[in-house]
Amino acid sequence: MTTATESAHTMPAASTMSVFERYLTVWVLLCIVAGIALGQFAPTVFQAIGRLEIAQVNLPVGLLIWIMIIPMLLKVDFGALGQVKQHWRGIGVTLFVNWAVKPFSMALLAWIFIRHVFADALPADQLDSYVAGLILLAAAPCTAMVFVWSRLTGGDPVFTLSQVALNDTIMVFAFAPIVGLLLGLSAITVPWDTLLVSVALYIVIPVLIAQVWRRTLLRRGQAAFDAALARIGPLSIAALLLTLVLLFAFQGQAILQQPLVIAMLAVPILIQVFFNSGLAYWLNRKMGEKHNIACPSALIGASNFFELAVAAAISLFGFQSGAALATVVGVLIEVPVMLLVVRVVNQSRGWYECRPATH
Repeated sequence: MTTATESAHTMPAASTMSVFERYLTVWVLLCIVAGIALGQFAPTVFQAIGRLEIAQVNLPVGLLIWIMIIPMLLKVDFGALGQVKQHWRGIGVTLFVNWAVKPFSMALLAWIFIRHVFADALPADQLDSYVAGLILLAAAPCTAMVFVWSRLTGGDPVFTLSQVALNDTIMVFAFAPIVGLLLGLSAITVPWDTLLVSVALYIVIPVLIAQVWRRTLLRRGQAAFDAALARIGPLSIAALLLTLVLLFAFQGQAILQQPLVIAMLAVPILIQVFFNSGLAYWLNRKMGEKHNIACPSALIGASNFFELAVAAAISLFGFQSGAALATVVGVLIEVPVMLLVVRVVNQSRGWYECRPATH
């Protein structure tokens, strides 16, 4: 079993955000512009790409998504599961917020804003799809970027690693049932066969590949592992951006007709981020956990594994669906919003620590 020292040592080496990560919002905006423009000027090219499918899986996108997801999962050490009991209260808060609150609160927010508040301003034939995309986004807890957010708040590295490993383990088994349940409650037809194929393709198989690759690299030493992460990190972001270009090439006409749709989809996502991060932060304080435990617990409760959400939305509903667009809005606002959450938890440390200790 991996020891606490070894688990912390195999955390991702970078303590700051890369240029790609820091300016992710800018790159996404550029992809929106490029995708819409290319879709208008060369529609037949993208229609041909859209037809490259086997069993409802688009082959170019499937390859790009693997390039996106596998480097993220390389950072996860499932050996850290042995450290879960060290901070059981923080882990308990994390699991409660991620699996008992977050997907359901998003389903409620989607119902309020998509089906009621903004319903008249959105295309009627896409309302169900928008709701589905928001649910998919909330049902996938953050895997990789939470390491960055945790370091920026001085979070405990062993706790961060163990909560990510536990969340990813649960996600293998819980993602499909939770998504299926919430889509059913939202009166949206659940394509169960496609959903289960998506889980296998974009969770189970990438996890297995990543863990075999991780062990192979670590046998060569920590330096080889860190060097490999540094090399493949940009490939992951590049694959994400290329996927977004393809997606917006298909979504371009709808966005040009209703340019405010992205802003309307952002509203429930923003509320969900602040609600879940605040709830996790407060619950950890009430439970008597230390600040460096509360921070990563709050941050993983606020952020999403948007690569998986995008993949599942495209597989289930297609490139041109509102679901795919809704998950991409999550990518668009992820970095600036999470940096704001990081700033809040850092500046509120005095308030957090000014309370009676709980034993």
